[in-house]
Amino acid sequence: MSESIDLAAYLRRIGHADAVAPQLSTLHALAMAHVAAIPFENLNPLLGLPVDLELAALQRKLVQDGRGGYCFEQNLLFAAVLRTIGFEVSGLIARVLWNQPEDAVTGQTHMLLRVELAGESWLVDVGFGGQVLAGALRLQADIEQATGHEPFRLILRDGDWRMQSLVRGQWLSLYRFDLKPSQPVDYVVANHYVSTHPASRFVSNLIMARTAADRRLSLLNREFTVRRLGHEPERHTLRDSAEIRDVMEREFLLRVPDYAELDRRLDELPA
Repeated sequence: MSESIDLAAYLRRIGHADAVAPQLSTLHALAMAHVAAIPFENLNPLLGLPVDLELAALQRKLVQDGRGGYCFEQNLLFAAVLRTIGFEVSGLIARVLWNQPEDAVTGQTHMLLRVELAGESWLVDVGFGGQVLAGALRLQADIEQATGHEPFRLILRDGDWRMQSLVRGQWLSLYRFDLKPSQPVDYVVANHYVSTHPASRFVSNLIMARTAADRRLSLLNREFTVRRLGHEPERHTLRDSAEIRDVMEREFLLRVPDYAELDRRLDELPA
């Protein structure tokens, strides 16, 4: 995968007007701006369309066309941005534990990034949907770290790292991973499974998320949820494709693609 990227176009897409440099303040600012501007979404798998991980396709979809994507798309694009700025970045792969038992054995279907900066290692991940990390985490176990939303932490268990967030007073695991750098083919294989296999939740459900400075937004089929720290979640059931389209455009800032089958597929979603 080539690393040529239009940095100026990307920065306009996420609304970042300040200077960028390979330093921690830039890393935090870009991660937070990215998850606020580029939605997590799975319209391509839902419609049976391919998910192209080549950088030119990612730029066209997520930057030029006003779309979003899921973890491989989001983090591959973000990695290319960081490398263009001058960061040292490697990709990792994880087993998702969110809404799973702590001892669950799941496939390696999630991507995150490791960044080396001034002798320290940091983790960033702009592609974990409704519980995405807003900012960067120092690669250090057993310390609570502030983010743009809930506190996060990393723990070591049975030789694996676990990413956790503090949700309603309880530490919940998002995923587990090791520090062995992944190769591009690892993401190609995992992406094929996630975007095409009948058992993948991305094939049979509409899943969207966006994390703004003051709230987390999520959409699962027809259920639109707004979460603010210290408040009960606000849940809204959307009636039809017209309401779903409106929420996608207005709340998730998505430029809804002109796909012939989209409205029919949205109207078929379960309540």
